[in-house]
Amino acid sequence: METEQTKERQYQVQVNLRETKGLTRLGLVTNQVWHDDPRRLLFILARYKFVSKMLSGKQKVLEVGCGDAFGTRIVLQEVGEICAVDFDPVFVRDVCERMEEQWKFDCKVHDMLSGPVDEGVFDAAYSLDVIEHIPAEHEDTFVSNLAHSLSENGVLIIGTPSLQSQTYASPPSKEGHINCKNQPELKKLLLRHFHNVFIFSMNDELVHTGFYPMAHYLFALCVGQRSL
Repeated sequence: METEQTKERQYQVQVNLRETKGLTRLGLVTNQVWHDDPRRLLFILARYKFVSKMLSGKQKVLEVGCGDAFGTRIVLQEVGEICAVDFDPVFVRDVCERMEEQWKFDCKVHDMLSGPVDEGVFDAAYSLDVIEHIPAEHEDTFVSNLAHSLSENGVLIIGTPSLQSQTYASPPSKEGHINCKNQPELKKLLLRHFHNVFIFSMNDELVHTGFYPMAHYLFALCVGQRSL
């Protein structure tokens, strides 16, 4: 069968890629998002963009609670290597099935409540949309195991929907979001494990330093581990 030819020559590479490598499929999470609320996919990828710029130049990075890891390659553009973990084998299997050699990273099953990741120490770690799923009685264990996966000068980024945003959350989100926090609560938790915690606000795809109670999403940038 003869390959289709685009009217403008510079776009032929897109058809050729389809013919040689096929069309990229979305992951389990992003597929559902694309079907139900396409705008949310933009917000998810914007969170990964923020992480990628904050961690630019780091050599060994840990992602905790990667889900389908669809946005992980955005961070991979800026760092040396990534180890992505999730406690659910269904999602890890999906990630590995879609893995491309050009964007390869380690992905494995690990429950962060069971202990630090046994892959040596990392320059940096990030965890997006996870801590709100951790029961309050286990949150310090979760953060402590994250901290102990880092080198002495390692950096941690936590991203989570704000407590105030839950008024507008969907029923499935509310079911899983058992531990959402406002800015003071999030900072208080993380200061038990790090000397310095910097909080950013996020609304849709925009990260800023505005009024925290009006933020839909919170980012915490943590540096300087405390001795536990």
